Amino acid sequence: MKKADVGVALYIVAAFIMLIVPIPNWLLDVLLACNIAVAFTIMFGTMFAKEVLDLSFFPTILLFTTIFRIALNVSSTRLILTTGDPGQVVETFGSFVGSGDLIVGSIVFIILILIQFMVINKGSERVAEVTARFTLDAMPGKQMAIDADLNTGAINDAEAKRRRDKIQEEASFFGSMDGAVKYVKGDATAGLIITAVNIVGGIAMGVLSRGMDISAALQQYVILTIGDGLVSQIPSLLISLSTGILVTKGSKDADFGSVLIKQLFGVPKVLYIVGTIIIGLGVVTPLPTIIFMILGFIFILTGRVIAGEIETAKIEGEVDAEEIAAEEIRQPENVNSLLQVDPIELEFGYGIIPLADVNQGGDLLDRVVMIRRQIALELGTVVPIIRLRDNIQLNPNQYIIKIKGIQVSEGEILFDHYMAMNPGYVEEEITGIPTFEPSFHLPAIWITEGQRERAESMGYTVVDPPSIIATHLTEIIRQHIAELLTRQDVQNLVSNLKETNPSLVEELVPKLLGIGEVQKVLQNLLKEGISIRDLLTIFETLADYASTTRDTDILTEYVRQSLKRAISNKFFPTNETTSVVTLDPKLEQEIMASVKQTENGAYLTLDPEKSKGIMKSVGNEVAKLENLGKNPIVITSPIVRVYFKRLTEDYYKDLIVVSYNEIENNIELQSVGMVTA
Repeated sequence: MKKADVGVALYIVAAFIMLIVPIPNWLLDVLLACNIAVAFTIMFGTMFAKEVLDLSFFPTILLFTTIFRIALNVSSTRLILTTGDPGQVVETFGSFVGSGDLIVGSIVFIILILIQFMVINKGSERVAEVTARFTLDAMPGKQMAIDADLNTGAINDAEAKRRRDKIQEEASFFGSMDGAVKYVKGDATAGLIITAVNIVGGIAMGVLSRGMDISAALQQYVILTIGDGLVSQIPSLLISLSTGILVTKGSKDADFGSVLIKQLFGVPKVLYIVGTIIIGLGVVTPLPTIIFMILGFIFILTGRVIAGEIETAKIEGEVDAEEIAAEEIRQPENVNSLLQVDPIELEFGYGIIPLADVNQGGDLLDRVVMIRRQIALELGTVVPIIRLRDNIQLNPNQYIIKIKGIQVSEGEILFDHYMAMNPGYVEEEITGIPTFEPSFHLPAIWITEGQRERAESMGYTVVDPPSIIATHLTEIIRQHIAELLTRQDVQNLVSNLKETNPSLVEELVPKLLGIGEVQKVLQNLLKEGISIRDLLTIFETLADYASTTRDTDILTEYVRQSLKRAISNKFFPTNETTSVVTLDPKLEQEIMASVKQTENGAYLTLDPEKSKGIMKSVGNEVAKLENLGKNPIVITSPIVRVYFKRLTEDYYKDLIVVSYNEIENNIELQSVGMVTA
């Protein structure tokens, strides 16, 4: 055990021993001195703590000190009633602090109790309750602010986690403080009861057991009781004050003393006014003239000194700013910062800034958060931070999307307009500015706010500018999500899976496959829109087949077959017949015959004219499906699927190629054509 753990344990055990076992008066003196020292330590610790979480165990400290103080009360009461000699500390407090007088000591004790019970405890209890309530109410807003900073790139994942943990700790701390203040309040109440018991019991013991008269017993035992009350209530008052300081701290990153002095005496004008008023009171009223005039001049002189310091600090600040600016100019450019490439960037002209500015009612940042959540749920991978920045070189209403620093798409919106798109069955036209929807390049019309209701009633699909940008960004991310999946992302996925399935991960990585090979398989799946959320099934399949082959393309096909339920659910509705296109068996044989295996993977050696003929046939069959309003789906045999997909992906990016082994048995298919050579 650590020394600190032993010390805390002894502190608590000592309290319980004192409740049961009588202790000598010299030991009580030592423990009372320790109690006073601990109280001062707690008070100054709270004064100079920069944040409330620097004393996150303060509620527990309150409980421990309260138990220890009550135990001291019990021990001192036992000594007062049994021996009449509770030790030098109690006697000193009774005779010195109470001036050895019964009435004076009683009044001082009552005043201390009133200050603690009615002023400090009551105020601290109320502040703790209100602070706890407001801290809990503010948690959702703080969480959203962290998400917004994370998505704009202002902070990284580690900083976001640290801030979320801090918010949670603050909520737990103030919630605990709301209840812990009751310990201090109960301690004050217990002090009153113990004092009353000491007085009554002491007089009874003096008169009945020791043959003292009432006045002598009253004088001796009341003085000792007052000393006992003072020696316990003064540390209790210090800890009550500490509680009040901690729950009322306004500054979270500065020392208590310096901030307090600066805020109270940091404005020269205030000191001039106060000094003038104090001097006036000394001259005009019968108050002590010399004292008030000296005090007034001290305030005026202090104000003059502070004004000079403020002016000096202002000049020094201007000089420092100029020196820093000059130093920045002289410094060589920090090239390292220019080497960073953001995975995803959304740049926009100044006309789109209101959509991203929360202060102007923009919700583009919230939409970016939802995009990352949507992709994570849909595809099972974490989208990198999306950097949003304005670019004055763009047209006011233009925006561009970059992947790894290279522009991959762009769009243009009209800020105060809506985009109306004809779903295909609306015959009546609406007036507006012709345009194209940027995500799918569909014809559309820009309409005004006043035309919106009419367009919706006619059957048009109407969307606002933020939705246009968000949809466009989502589609671009879907198209490039495979190349955005890094080895570090894969390592994070592996680490998450290892928490629940350590044996599987240890069997696969790195014994059978490396992180890079697992990355290739996951990228192959994402490239065709297959979710990798079911990482357990993917890894189990890889573990089954990686011992026989390390070809990532072949392993991907095995994984796809294991994920056939998810693939069928994605592409084939269960309650209707799906129209598809098949491959001519002869064509499949020709494709397989042209596959050449190398150390770096397999590739096709088809004749260019043959490839051209295949693409023409694919185009004709895809057109049939599109005319029927169906998705272009081609069904192949398992061994051909990957090569046919690779052959067609440059010509038909949206073509869905599925093997027979990837389709559930209950799926109904209807072939409407066949791809031939």
